[in-house]
Parts: sequence; C-alpha cells; structure tokens
Amino acid sequence: MPQQSNYLGQVAFEQENGSVDWYLTASSRRREGKEASVARSFAVRESPRSLVQLSRTLGKRVKMFSKTRRARSSDDNGESAPYKFPVPRHFFRTTPPPLSECSTETTPLAMASASSSFRLRDHALFFLVLAFLTSSARPSVAVGGNGSGRRLMDLYRPPPSDLLRYHDGAVLSGDIPVSVLWYGHFTPAQKAVVTDFLLSLSAAPQGTPAPSVSQWWSTIDRLYLSKANTAVGKNGAGGAKNARVVLARQVSDEACSLGKRLKLSQLPALAARARPVKGGVALVLTADDVAVESFCMSRCGTHGSASGAAYAWVGNPAQQCPGQCAWPFHQPLYGPQTPPLVAPNGDVGMDGVVINVASVLAGAVSNPFGDGFYQGDRAAPLEAASACPGVYGKGAYPGYAGELLVDKTTGASYNANGAHGRKYLLPALFDPDTATCATLV
Repeated sequence: MPQQSNYLGQVAFEQENGSVDWYLTASSRRREGKEASVARSFAVRESPRSLVQLSRTLGKRVKMFSKTRRARSSDDNGESAPYKFPVPRHFFRTTPPPLSECSTETTPLAMASASSSFRLRDHALFFLVLAFLTSSARPSVAVGGNGSGRRLMDLYRPPPSDLLRYHDGAVLSGDIPVSVLWYGHFTPAQKAVVTDFLLSLSAAPQGTPAPSVSQWWSTIDRLYLSKANTAVGKNGAGGAKNARVVLARQVSDEACSLGKRLKLSQLPALAARARPVKGGVALVLTADDVAVESFCMSRCGTHGSASGAAYAWVGNPAQQCPGQCAWPFHQPLYGPQTPPLVAPNGDVGMDGVVINVASVLAGAVSNPFGDGFYQGDRAAPLEAASACPGVYGKGAYPGYAGELLVDKTTGASYNANGAHGRKYLLPALFDPDTATCATLV
C-alpha cells in the first residue's frame, strides 16, 4: 500500500504476478486544528482485462468515500465545513510524497453536507482519476512467454489479412467508358451536374484551380489501379497505361419501364439498357420518386458486375432520405444536428448524387468483379471510398465533414473544382500504405 498523504487524488499502481494494483488514497484534516490527519485509503486489485470494470470499481469506492466524508464534515454546532480543494504540485506522481511536503495550513477536503457544489466536484474528481488511469494503462501484462506478445490494454490492431488490400483480381484500367442510364425524370440542369463531374475526371482543363476533380481521380489511379497493373506486369502480363474516364453515351428511360419500385436484382437489366462498352462501367441513376430495394436503409448506391461487365447504381435522395444520402448538405437523421452546408451546385439531391457516384465509381474500377481491392467480407466489402465514410476534409469526425473550401460568393462548401467552373464535394480515399484517409484539402 502507498504511504498516507494529507491531500486528495493520490493515484498509484504496482504490477505484480500478472495483475495491477491500483490505489486511490485520500485524507483530510478536521477544522478544529487537530494535528493528526484522518486518512482513508482504498485499494483495488483488478486484472487489467477491462478498463471499464476498473472504472466501475473505482466509482463505487469514490461514492463510498464521499458518503463517509459527508457524515464527518459537520462541526459540533451542526455547521458545514467549507469545501476547499487545492491541487498540490505532486498530484500526478506515482509514489506519494512524504507528509512533510504537504501543506498543514489548508484543509484539502472538508465536505459540505448536502451541497450541489460537492456533487459536481465529486464527479469531477472521479473523471480525473479515470483519465489518469487511462493514461497509465500502458504498463500492463504482455501475453506470451517471450515478452513480445500483445499487451492486454493496447488498442486492437487487426492482422494484415484484415486490412484493405489487393486480392490479385482484375481492375479497370486504360480508357474506362462510362455509359449512363437516366431512369425517371431528371431536368437538364440536374443531368449537367453529373455529366460535368464525369467529364472532370479526365485531365483538368487548362486554368482549372487546384484542388481539382482530376486530382482526386489520379489519387485512385496512384493508390489502386497502378499498383494492380504493376503486380500484373510482374506476373508477365504487362502493365497498362493510366486509367482515364470517358463519357461514352447517355440513355433516358423517363417513363420508368420497369416501374417505380425496383429490386436490386433488376439493376443488371437496367444497366444492360445503357449498352456498356467492354472494360467500362454502366451507371444507372434513379430519380427522386423511384424506390429501390434497401435504398435509404442500408445504402445510397452500389456496384456489381453482370455478364462480364461492371455496373453501378445511385439514387437521388432529395425526397426519400437527404439526411442520410445527401449529408452534409442536409441535417443528418441522427447524431449531432449541426447546420447543413450549402450545396455547391444549388441542388441538395444532385450534389448528394455526385458524392455517391464518386464513391461507387471508385469501388467499381478498383474492385469491379469482387476480387480486387477491398477489406472484410467479399459480400459486403469496404472499398476505396466506403472505408472513409463521412470524411471530406482534414480533421473530420462523425458529424463534422472536415475543413473544406467555401465559395465567397455563394457560401457553398466544396473540396474540388470541376469542368465549366463547377465545384464538387468528393469523399476521402483510403490509403492502404498509411492506413489513413487521403483528402484533397
């Protein structure tokens, strides 16, 4: 057990025989000026398997200590002693200081008997102790006899086989023709938002400011497609030139020939109507009044392959789920309700479509047949963009898209410049080399 001290908050640990001893030591002096101090020490001996269990145990002991101090905090006249909580300079060291180093003039703990301020400080103390234990969790027992095993309280690190990696399958390369099927009613302005984005994936027109849509596409080529081509070249098949998206054709089905309620099994048939070119992608876009199976429930779009050709589908979420498939241009369905960002093209639904088209297109070219780049289960993989959900700029976290560029005229948020002066918001791409999300800004 550690030495007694006359201040609150002493925390120490010892490691012995495969477990950790944690000590929470607290002591106080009475108001009457007695020289002797009353010390309370609580020891918790826990296996460091779970910090949550340890925090619960500490919480019970802090609460028990608090109740004891409330009963002793009143003087003979029934008045409550004032609460003082000076923090000495030895507060965060692992061995208690000698009593001579602690002040004998100031009472470190004299609880008020039913004071709300005491309860606030009581909770603050508990979280201080918990934060200290978290920062001290490194010296835990290692698993394995050679001392090189994983520490019990280290963060989980998945094996390399579980990371996003190349599975030796085919990827799309060279000129990638994209054929578009517009299923349902789209205005010319809505169509222009998507077609300008597809045209922007090729080399940026002269004078296009950075960061650009083509710069985002070159990141896909560098992180995924070129690596696959290099691996194929080492196997003797020869490499391929850099990937380049080409807008091949556009087909409209405004009458919704298959109805306005579609199943996922009908998507390959719709993709075939776009007459995709070999080595390309058929892109099916459904209008905001067309319901597709699992749309807005578990997906905003998807991609796959049929008859040796890759296809992708994205729905317009403007009416059905803008908070899910058009965030951050609409308030989310759940989580922090922060104000939505201004859509760069003035159409929340179509700017959301561009985000999702970029995501599924990145997956379609890097994992077109299910054996390219992906992480996890092949039936439900994480891919180049879907491995970084909700990340659009540096510093992003759930509910915050990250640091983005803002148009001074319209106030719209974006991170990429496109053809014809357009601006877009594009998702971050997972970098397999660094295991981080690469952003344009």
